[in-house]
Amino acid sequence: MKDLNAIHLNGLRAVEAAGRLGSLAAAAEELGVTPGAVSQQIAKTEAQLGRALFERLPRGLVPTDAGRLLLVRLLSAFAELAEAVAEARRRDESVLTVSVAPVFAARWLVYRLNRFADRHPEVRLRIDATTKLVNLDTSDVDLAIRVGAGHWPGVRAELLLEQEVFPVCSPALAAGLREPADILTLPAVIDEHAMFSWEVWLKAVGLSGAEMTVRHTFNEASLALDAAIAGQGVMLAWQTLAGYAVVKGSLVAPFGVRAKTGFGHYFVTSASRREGKAALAFKRWVREEVEEGMRQLFAIPVPSAALPSSP
Repeated sequence: MKDLNAIHLNGLRAVEAAGRLGSLAAAAEELGVTPGAVSQQIAKTEAQLGRALFERLPRGLVPTDAGRLLLVRLLSAFAELAEAVAEARRRDESVLTVSVAPVFAARWLVYRLNRFADRHPEVRLRIDATTKLVNLDTSDVDLAIRVGAGHWPGVRAELLLEQEVFPVCSPALAAGLREPADILTLPAVIDEHAMFSWEVWLKAVGLSGAEMTVRHTFNEASLALDAAIAGQGVMLAWQTLAGYAVVKGSLVAPFGVRAKTGFGHYFVTSASRREGKAALAFKRWVREEVEEGMRQLFAIPVPSAALPSSP
């Protein structure tokens, strides 16, 4: 490794980041320095190697032939280094870090955590409530639960639950509903970040093209659900969001029609990292809880007056 002593590691980091990201500005942001500092480190490395690694063009940095050859090895090498550092910093397997969306944590997970602790007292959970997608190869997150189509690059995705949506409202508002078309008389509370619209459910009950009257719009699904619980309108919700409130009676799902959105809840884990015993135990427990929760939710009788009409 004597040759490596002649090249400063910060210079190689600058070359790798600039080559991977395609610009000095992006590399500077990732490395926490100025674009000028990145440029100086690259120039110093080129001088030490005795050859140009990039062409400086108006559209950004373009690797030379020598630069491309070096970058192939650097990308692999720094990925290995990042994984080694992550492994060194990782706690023992008694601590499991799970990344979930805040709404999933607040409306589904927190109600059930005691049961996991009772079954697995040897595991301490650390819940990272965020919608940010993390790098599962280099971060301290052991697994994530995400909603989507399941096609995230570079990870392993396992379907947990197909997402289905259905209207929910307070018992007082539900009392006036007789058939699906009556839903159009109620004001709607909207989650503006939802990946679906009311048309998904309206189409399923033969009301395609109809429009809901919007009362309030929220930038967070949990707030929209609270508004529905407070009787401010009807919300188009999904199983893990509204299930607990429906089972407890603070919300009513007045119709027996659930519409698939094409999305699902997925376990997301690193494609290259081994899953520990704690992660496997948590996944197994979540699956059991989801199955039981769905059984309870869909065992609740639909109010007879609100059953969909026969075709």
